[in-house]
Amino acid sequence: MKKSLIRISSSLFPSLFARIAYEKLTHPQVHKLRDHELSTLDKARQEDVPYGEFEIKTYAWNESGSKESILLVHGWEGQAGNFSDLVEKLILADYTVFAFDGPSHGFSSKGSTSLFEFVQLVNTMILKFDVKNLISHSFGGVATTHVLHANQNLKIEKYLLFTTPDKFSQRIDFVAESVGVSSKVKEKLVKRLENELEMDISTLNVSEFVKTVNVEEALILHDRNDGVLPIEQSLNVQKNWPNCRFETVEGTGHFRILRTKSVLERAVDFFDEAEKD
Repeated sequence: MKKSLIRISSSLFPSLFARIAYEKLTHPQVHKLRDHELSTLDKARQEDVPYGEFEIKTYAWNESGSKESILLVHGWEGQAGNFSDLVEKLILADYTVFAFDGPSHGFSSKGSTSLFEFVQLVNTMILKFDVKNLISHSFGGVATTHVLHANQNLKIEKYLLFTTPDKFSQRIDFVAESVGVSSKVKEKLVKRLENELEMDISTLNVSEFVKTVNVEEALILHDRNDGVLPIEQSLNVQKNWPNCRFETVEGTGHFRILRTKSVLERAVDFFDEAEKD
């Protein structure tokens, strides 16, 4: 159905289309991994961890590494396997690496999930693996900064973000646009989410969270021509984060940034800086 027709139909039947948008927002699509990504996952010690109604798949590499451990947090509709090229470089640099597949993501069990289920899982994983270093991609930055904002006793030494959204409302805008629904449907969707979460969605902004997080040093890497997340979102986050640097990359887009050799080398260098100090 063309978006123009959907928009007209959603204006006539807003409650129906609000349910459709809600389903899209709470049931992430699982994307097939490449062979080399699966190969990297096979090298990990894997464990299924109970979490609410889910079984969460976790991964651990190079647990006897000589350098500090790092936790990887994937984005919405992403999975741990997306970090495979980075994992291989971190192993070569002798870091211990941990990762997980979020609820209804990757090889974790499937079902209806939400931003806050993902957020609480990030908190659980930080505590489980007892890490002081973090790497996130895309939406993973929203979940991670929310956790660090709400739990300022969690002291993080280094945090690298491969792009980050700023406002959670922008995620809703993206879903509404991708489905093609009317503004009336979006209003109903927002109201339903706010009733469930018991909070104002307009307050869920990474640029606010980072003002109070307990992170010694952070770095955001963002492609100048990212077609999924405009670079202005990451720039606004960095502007509000005193301990954060910002570096622009080119020619990678939103997803290939995790597979580009020069970018991954920069990522490893960021953590090696602490090792050299």
